Formats: sequence, structure tokens, C-alpha cells
Amino acid sequence: MARKYLIETFGCQMNVHDSERFAGLLEQAGYEAAADLSEADLVLLNTCSVRERAAEKLFSRLGEDPIAARVDGSRPVIAVAGCVAQQEGRAILRRAPYVDVIVGTQAARQLPALVEQALASGRAQFDVDRYEDVSFPLGVARRGDPVKAYVTILEGCNDHCAYCVVPSTRGRERMRSKADILAEVQEAVAGGRREIQLLGQIVNDYQAPDDPACDFPALLEAVDAVRGVERIRFASPHPRHASERLIAAIRDLPHVCKHVHLPIQSGSTRVLQLMRRRHTREDYLRLVDALRHAVPAVAISTDLIVGFPGETLEDFECSLSLVAAVRFESMFSFKYSERPNTLAARRMPDDVGGEEKARRLAALHDVQREIQMEGYRAAVGGVFDVLVDSVSRRRAQEVAGRTTGNVVVNLPGRREWLGRTLRVRIVGAGSNSLRGEAAEVGD
Repeated sequence: MARKYLIETFGCQMNVHDSERFAGLLEQAGYEAAADLSEADLVLLNTCSVRERAAEKLFSRLGEDPIAARVDGSRPVIAVAGCVAQQEGRAILRRAPYVDVIVGTQAARQLPALVEQALASGRAQFDVDRYEDVSFPLGVARRGDPVKAYVTILEGCNDHCAYCVVPSTRGRERMRSKADILAEVQEAVAGGRREIQLLGQIVNDYQAPDDPACDFPALLEAVDAVRGVERIRFASPHPRHASERLIAAIRDLPHVCKHVHLPIQSGSTRVLQLMRRRHTREDYLRLVDALRHAVPAVAISTDLIVGFPGETLEDFECSLSLVAAVRFESMFSFKYSERPNTLAARRMPDDVGGEEKARRLAALHDVQREIQMEGYRAAVGGVFDVLVDSVSRRRAQEVAGRTTGNVVVNLPGRREWLGRTLRVRIVGAGSNSLRGEAAEVGD
């Protein structure tokens, strides 16, 4: 009987795709996916360390009875992967000695061998070495989404923003070859995926190692030309790498979505300098103007941190005014929390109190909520192309999809519509999504 695995994933889109790769590697090694924790012979926790108290959340999860032990005293093999594994390494074993395998962010392909070594030896195995090879065997990843496919184009980051743990957990920037990327896109489309999401810590810093003429805009052109690709998204670009050629690609390439997730992190130039973001508030606003001049309907979303060390009330007001000026379609906002091995943790005291951070975050949410609702209400009565990408778990005969601007639309529909792009008339606006009706369906 085949052994069974269960993967729990925390964090970003890249972690989700890493878990798809882990699943494929395990299935290659003879494992099958478990329906639930009770039947798993191997439990893999794929972790993220970007958010607050990531290590503590891991240890809390590890301490829960269903993982630590079963009623009969047995337990599954327990593996920890991802950024917390890379960050903590062998130290995980001091607090959770029953962990069997620790696999770092650059050692994914070692997972099956490490599991076998742990089973054979009865001792914990770990690999947090930094491997330079970012290629991955084609067709191995077990994609969990029937409509969208994640494709990693680069790993790591060289920017070392003061708050960011990624350079220490993901390593320095390493590019995948253009040939590997296009082969994976073609494989994903052949498997029925209609939307390609290109991933990288700073995705628009891409430069093909096998084609000196291929930068990120050129890669977008190449992916856009792959037959069967209907939509292309990418995350996340850095404002200082957003060139005129990238803006032109968003404008001109028919399959590139008219949506850009463009992290700002703070509306204050002074705080941006403390963060080592290497751009100013004015740079960002000029970029937004250029995007909207070239692509009037472009949707812009962002990330924003409140309470970074040294952020004054005046600095925070700059963030509020920037949000009001740009009018983001959506925003991910967070209270600053100290991350290990970062410049801010080493040199900058966390001097904005927890209550004040919470107050600032709430004020930011209030501003963004009203902007977002105004945009949603303005969409009512309009007709948009919606790629249906999921079936409702709560309502029978309802599906959901996204506009090219990345807005979720819920509508009555059939499972057979999954993967189809429909013309949808918007009939209502909620706080986080729109409601629509199919304007035309066809066969």
C-alpha cells in the first residue's frame, strides 16, 4: 500500500507553488495524497517567515496533538520546509525534537531522500544548504488549481530592504532560464491552465541567463506568444525596476492583465529611505501617473506597512494621503513586526507601540475601504470579461472568477464554466467582491 502525504502551506504564492513541487516530488517517490491528517504517513509543514511570529506559529502547530501523536501512540513522519526551516535550521529540533526532516528553501529536491534517510536511521535529517540551481524537472509539480498555473522565474533577492527577511531565507537572486520558463508555460497550458502567474521576489528584475536580450518585458512578450495562454499576471514588481518598456508591455500585450501589484510600503520618503526602498514618494507617484496615462483602465494594488521604526504621525499621514491620491483598487497592509536577520532588527528599535500600530492600521483600512467600495459601486451596471476560476463551496450553482483588474466576481453558474472567460454584467457590490450575471454564455 502506498504511503500517503499531507502538506500544509503557509504564506505567499511562491510557497503555494513550492508545495505543488513538493507534492510532485513525493508522488514521484511513490506517495499518494492523503484525504486528511489521520491517514497521513508524512506531514509536511511548508512555512513562511515574512509575517509576525512565524516561528512561534510553527511551534504552536507542531505541538498540536494530531501531529505530535495519535491515539495508538504512532505518529507520521514530520517535515518542516520553507522560510522558517531555512531561518531556524537545526534549532527547530531543540523545541520540537520529534521533527524528522528540515528542508530549506533551496533544497526542495532533497525532500524524498531526506525522508527515506530519516526512516532508515531513526534520526532527524536536515538540509539548509544554499543550492545555486533553480531549475526544476518539467511536469513534476502537482498543480492544485485547474485554471491558473504559478511559474517561478527567479528566486531570491539582492535588495535587502531593512524590514525584509527574504534575502536571508531565499538567498541571493538567481534566474531561471528562459527556455525552462517557456517549457513550463507550455506544459501548464497543455494541462488546461488558462492563466499564467509569473513569480519572483522582484519579478521585474528578471534577466534570462540563456538569452542576454531577454529582460522581464521581453519575457512577457515570449509568454504572451504561447498559444493557449489567455491571461498573464506577475508578482511582485519593484517600483524602481518598472521601466517604460514594462509599461508598454502591459499596454500592448493582449494577454497581460491590466493589473499591477506595486508595493509602496510607506507614503513617506523619509521612511522609505529608512526602509532602504531606494525610491521616493514622488518617484512612485510619477510611476502611477505613467501607468495610468499609458493604460487608463489599469488596476493598481499595493502593500503598505504601518509603525515602521521611526515612523512619526506626520510620516503616517503621508501614507494616508498617498492612498487617497492613488486610490488603489486593493491593498495588503500590515503592522510592522521585527523579523530576524534584518537590518531593522539589528539597528532600529521598534519604537511605535502596539496600540498605536493598531490605531494606524485601522485608520488606513478605513480610508482604503471607502475607496474600494466607491470603485466597486461604480462598476455596477458595467460588463467585464471574467475568467471563471472556482466553484462556490457555500452556494450550489454559483461560480467565481476575476476581471483582468483582479477583482473577484461571484455569479450564478455551472461547474462546466470553470476555465471559461465570460462577459459578465455587474449587478451588485460587496465589501470585497462584486456580484454579476453572465451576459452571454454560448454553448
